[in-house]
Amino acid sequence: MPSYLKKIQHIVTIVKRGQCREVIVMKKEALLVIDMLNDFVLSGASLEVPDTRKIIPVIQNEIGKTRAKGNPVIYVCDAHAPDDKEFGKFGWPPHAVKGTRGAQVVEELKPAPGDSIIAKDTYSGFYGTRLDETLKYLGVDSLRLTGCVTHICIMVTASDAVLRDYKVTVVEDGVAGLAREDHDAALRIMKNVMGVQIVQSGTEVSGRIAA
Repeated sequence: MPSYLKKIQHIVTIVKRGQCREVIVMKKEALLVIDMLNDFVLSGASLEVPDTRKIIPVIQNEIGKTRAKGNPVIYVCDAHAPDDKEFGKFGWPPHAVKGTRGAQVVEELKPAPGDSIIAKDTYSGFYGTRLDETLKYLGVDSLRLTGCVTHICIMVTASDAVLRDYKVTVVEDGVAGLAREDHDAALRIMKNVMGVQIVQSGTEVSGRIAA
């Protein structure tokens, strides 16, 4: 059992009051590390997102802080079939094919024993995956998002999380886009339309994205 499940981060206390039972649940935040895979991060990779290399230190810091609190770190990772219809449908080159080095998390951010790894085959971390089930099992009600790509998998996952009533925070300096204008637009949309909190790493103050 992961160590964070043994800690008193998720407490269910039953208090008997005659025929009444009161359940007190203390919820917690999970860190999502989205698509920080070799095929997105490494120079010359099939779907390279160069700015991902700049955010590695930020994500390392976020992982360290999350583990120190005893909260879950969850890796949400593309894992495509060799002939995945997404490649033709959306015009992407083949990437993050199951069983290949390209589908592995970059060495600098490797999962630790006890971390959860959620495989996905489309933009959303929730669609057709066990992410929601895992979060409920862990007693999570808040998500902190890092990784790539800001206007694709980050934004779509954030939207699906909000629609499932999770409180969502995106670490502005811990996410990377393919183009600056798309990155900034996605942050604005998440903040102004979805109610997502945009923060800088190590802060809980709303980010600099203009209203």
